[in-house]
Amino acid sequence: MAALTLRLPEDKHQRLRALAQSRHTTINRLMDEMTTLMLAEFDAETRFKLRAARGAGRAAEGLALLDKVAKAKPQDADSQN
Repeated sequence: MAALTLRLPEDKHQRLRALAQSRHTTINRLMDEMTTLMLAEFDAETRFKLRAARGAGRAAEGLALLDKVAKAKPQDADSQN
């Protein structure tokens, strides 16, 4: 495990300590949870951007598929069972 030195203003450090105490955890664990959430958000954004890039220029194709589905005859609910 790597160590990280973080410099914070004293008032922020005190608030962070109070937050950790209110959650019955340590500042280290609180920071670990925070970085996990931020990295998950970054990963989701990266996946979204990659998918958006793959679909770039294919709007007409997607709209045609949506039109096809919209024009399809809805199935009777009884016939599905």
